[in-house]
Amino acid sequence: MLNPILIALGGNMASPNGPPAATLRAALRIMPAFGIRVDAVAPFYSTPAMAAYAQPDYVNSVAQIEAADTPQSLLDKLHRIEALFGRVRRERWAPRPLDLDLLDFRGEVVPARGARGLDAGVGPLPLALPHPGIAARAFVLLPLRDVAPGWRHPVTGRSVGELIAALPERDVAAIRLNKG
Repeated sequence: MLNPILIALGGNMASPNGPPAATLRAALRIMPAFGIRVDAVAPFYSTPAMAAYAQPDYVNSVAQIEAADTPQSLLDKLHRIEALFGRVRRERWAPRPLDLDLLDFRGEVVPARGARGLDAGVGPLPLALPHPGIAARAFVLLPLRDVAPGWRHPVTGRSVGELIAALPERDVAAIRLNKG
């Protein structure tokens, strides 16, 4: 399948399940209880935080999943799973035990609306597909290439390899396999 359902997983704080890598594994294990079948998971990567202030590195991955949901209902389920693992939205880009982003939903395109980034406040952002930051984030694209090497951006048509090649070299070099 050229454009499957893809989600990004990340976290940089411990949860009751342990350190971030253990939290990501635990989140993947409970997804079937929400009607989400996990078909493939990329290796975990350690990545520097994107925030404007110092915080611990993240553990990131991408999973290819299947679900009998609409994009919005799937996003709502992902937010419920985040909450189960202790995610509280108090500040944009704050440290968190679990972050689940819907990257692509079978190639559907839903334009972003409303404010993004720090101007968006602290709540969940409205659904946008593909994820608006996907093409600029090495911590998403590297694991995405591992799990869906044939993926193409639904709007630009660029392959995941082309998107990685367009990133600043320092961004790609900062991403490393997580040993945890």
